[in-house]
Amino acid sequence: MVIAAAGWMYLDRSGHLYSAAAFVKRPAKDALSASFVLCGDSHRTNCVVDGDTFWFEGQKIRIGDIDTPELSPPRCEAERVKGEAAKSRLLALLNAGKFSLSAGFRDEDKYGRKLRTVSRAGNSLGDVLIKEGLARPWDGARHGWCEGH
Repeated sequence: MVIAAAGWMYLDRSGHLYSAAAFVKRPAKDALSASFVLCGDSHRTNCVVDGDTFWFEGQKIRIGDIDTPELSPPRCEAERVKGEAAKSRLLALLNAGKFSLSAGFRDEDKYGRKLRTVSRAGNSLGDVLIKEGLARPWDGARHGWCEGH
């Protein structure tokens, strides 16, 4: 049992106890940035599609740790309004400074979008959207944003 515990924890030379989390690779320093706009019908390089999808350097990225209201098409007016707010807020967050992208267990979703967590100073921008009520944590399924759904 001691050997198993040692696999999960270790002591450094000064006697500090660290868990397996100490071995997890931390995201790279925030080194990415661009001038983002809202996506239109033209060539998509650095633009925001909706509250959880954007293009960066010509690559379509789905923020993997959140779900935001649908805009194409929204199922009700409340979903459209909240979806537009999430889209605008993501645009502002991406343009607010340098950020980092990190992959999770899956590299892409079934639509070919890169699944990434977007962070600034070690904090998920998805968490910002969740705290502001514009997103939900991603649980593997889409849930309605309309009353009664």
